[in-house]
Amino acid sequence: MKMITGLGNPGNAYWDTRHNIGFDIADALIERYGRGERSNSGSYELEECRFKGQSFVVMKPMTFMNRSGSAVTKALAHTQTSLKDMIVCYDDLNLSLGDIRMKNGGSAGGHNGIQDIIDQTGTREFPRLRFGIGNDYPRGMQIEYVLSRFSSSEKEIVDETLELAVEALTTFIRSDLTTAMNHFNKKTIQPKTQP
Repeated sequence: MKMITGLGNPGNAYWDTRHNIGFDIADALIERYGRGERSNSGSYELEECRFKGQSFVVMKPMTFMNRSGSAVTKALAHTQTSLKDMIVCYDDLNLSLGDIRMKNGGSAGGHNGIQDIIDQTGTREFPRLRFGIGNDYPRGMQIEYVLSRFSSSEKEIVDETLELAVEALTTFIRSDLTTAMNHFNKKTIQPKTQP
């Protein structure tokens, strides 16, 4: 069974922030494919989903971002999912808003949630979907930036990019990571030009 993991921080204070885009991706998948069968282990929430007869689960760690690895390892064991069948969705400062990139493995790229998953699983080799949040912030303001909400003009791009991410993940579920990468890594959402 495949597992889609969306990273974020629990609680209303973090709702709709750039750093919680992984939760937004998970929620979009649940809205489209969820069966209303949600379980909560304390360290993660799990929703059973189905697409064209194929079952998969969507997982959201209920630990804070920097402790995502413990929730991931528990959910993998509970669902008997292998690392190669789990894809982690998260925010990425190194990608422009409107860009998504899928890849298998690599460094954490400065993302503490990904680093904790690497530390807890003992490997860098697991599929990922990186969602660009841009990096338009003054020097020294990275934390404030990732914990900020998107502007109304950015939100339109975010909503379209979320749709793109759901399509990419649907391809991963239906097929495999390579097929999804080949089809979606070149796509980007551009801001609409004003007439």
